[in-house]
Amino acid sequence: MTRMPTFFISHGGGPWPWLPDWRAQFAPLEASLKAMPDQLPERPKAVLMISGHWETEGFAVMSNPQPPMVYDYTGFPPETYQITYPAPGAPDLAARTHALLAAAGLPTRLDAEMGYDHGTFAPMAVIYPEADVPLYQVSLQQGYDPAAHFAMGRALAPLRDEGVVIIGSGLSYHNLRAFGPGARVPSEAFDAWLNEALMLSPEARTKALMHWEQAPYARDCHAQEDHLAPIFAALGAAEQDDMTRIYHQTEIFGGVTASGFRFG
Repeated sequence: MTRMPTFFISHGGGPWPWLPDWRAQFAPLEASLKAMPDQLPERPKAVLMISGHWETEGFAVMSNPQPPMVYDYTGFPPETYQITYPAPGAPDLAARTHALLAAAGLPTRLDAEMGYDHGTFAPMAVIYPEADVPLYQVSLQQGYDPAAHFAMGRALAPLRDEGVVIIGSGLSYHNLRAFGPGARVPSEAFDAWLNEALMLSPEARTKALMHWEQAPYARDCHAQEDHLAPIFAALGAAEQDDMTRIYHQTEIFGGVTASGFRFG
């Protein structure tokens, strides 16, 4: 297999691909997600998603051969609680992933119960709408320690040579209390910092991301960094690779600026 790139993507809001008005709002995001398969050297054996919507005490690896759905959102139309994304799981690769994490000395376990959360199934419904690519998740570790998530990414880097695409799924701005015009200044400043940091040399950008709280408006944009932490893993798995910004959108919901990136 040829080495796969890794990604940090925005997964949008809730079940947005199934909501016409929201889908129109996220048209640039949809275009960027649709383009991702063409950026791969070949069809992947599986997609490994690290979603901002699943965290556990250590690192948990989804091992169900047919993961169920997790509707981890509220206030949406009834039909959005009937969505299915029937991609098969990847139990053999889950076992391999668990072994890599354990070999790196990281706390890890297999989880046969967890299903696809919306940070996974919403973007995947756009990236691979036929749900014909095996898919599994690894959780974030509670506390969001950047060093632990960089270590997780480094441990999983060999999967890139085994046909697995590693995707960190979050959002470069995630403050649900300040969407709209109030998000304009902080999200634009943080997004500019993030893009500049990711263009630094490998050692410098790792250091910058490790100390992300020093970025402008860092805690205004991420009061809790669950939607930022996936980038630590995606970058850790491609620490020496060049960055390409694959998505950039402004004025989302009247004020939010967000970006997505490919490494490699």
